[in-house]
Amino acid sequence: MKRIRTAKGRKVSSTRWLERQLNDPYVKRARAENYRSRAAFKLIELDEKFGFLKGTRAIVDLGIAPGGWSQVVRRRLPQSNVVGIDLLPTDPIDGVTILQMDFMDESAPDKLREALGGPADLVLSDMAANTVGHPQTDHLRTMGLVEAGLQFATEVLKPGGAYVAKVLAGGADNNLVAEMKRHFTTVKHAKPPASRKDSSEWYVVAQGFKGTDDAAPPS
Repeated sequence: MKRIRTAKGRKVSSTRWLERQLNDPYVKRARAENYRSRAAFKLIELDEKFGFLKGTRAIVDLGIAPGGWSQVVRRRLPQSNVVGIDLLPTDPIDGVTILQMDFMDESAPDKLREALGGPADLVLSDMAANTVGHPQTDHLRTMGLVEAGLQFATEVLKPGGAYVAKVLAGGADNNLVAEMKRHFTTVKHAKPPASRKDSSEWYVVAQGFKGTDDAAPPS
């Protein structure tokens, strides 16, 4: 295991982060396979389990920066049309349209639909709110992003489409799961191996979009 001396002016937490990065096998794989982040393997592992990438051609990537998920999509689906959005700048990716803006901006959904040029097969969301250190507040803020992503997904997906989103420990709450089940035939939670064990992140995978006219009424 590689260890780093605590440099003058560097916080202990920063040194621990650097050590973890240097010893993380997924970081090494990402470099070796030319992915921009280890998060690429989270998507790969989720797809290996649920198969939501198969047959997709139009994909929206919410929270695209730094671009690892879209890299996976384009490598696996070279003919796909991908549109991504993030508040942070993202270096260009061949075959991907990138919007640098806040997804929560009221004009963002229309701009995404315009860039996509039609309905989507898949909406991916690796968005997470900036943490403030208060678990309940952090959870609520991230769940707000998941709900906004779900609303967008129900407006843009083709029947049979899927929505995959990052959630936090405990997964989506009961009301959100109920809403997803109203719109999708299956809703499952998963924590891919590439997600660090000490991380609170999980993912919710909603597949089989019923279409806006076919959503079952709440029970």
